[in-house]
Amino acid sequence: MCTNSFIQQKMTENTELIQRIIEGIQEKKGRDIVHIDLSQLEYATTTGFVIATGNTKIQVEAIADSVREYVQEKTSQKPFNYDGYQNSQWIVIDYGTVFAHIFLPEERERYNLEELWADAQISRIPNLDQDTHYPFLTITSSLKAAPGGAAMRLTH
Repeated sequence: MCTNSFIQQKMTENTELIQRIIEGIQEKKGRDIVHIDLSQLEYATTTGFVIATGNTKIQVEAIADSVREYVQEKTSQKPFNYDGYQNSQWIVIDYGTVFAHIFLPEERERYNLEELWADAQISRIPNLDQDTHYPFLTITSSLKAAPGGAAMRLTH
């Protein structure tokens, strides 16, 4: 029989694991981080997902490595399993109670886990930096747009 203190301890451990996964993602500039809380869904086999996007296969792999290393360093937890390094378009890391999913943008859009689990509580974590890719470009509506594209003004 589970006691309330045991349940509370497991919830605290789970919250720390989720936070450490998010920090591991942020270490390698993973973007569009989402936590899907599945703990209140009767049919879910895990308590949650943390989902993030990397822009290239190399970044997806680096983010997944960072999550595994960061979580182990901070919590001493190793994943039960991980998969997807063969093509690095979608890497999943299984911590039992929480799964970390790292996607390329097109794969994330294709599988759309947020829509699949739309009945769960979904929390979006703000990106640490909004101008990671092109900090020297400013999109502006005051310039005339080129055919088929947005107007841009270079800034220094």
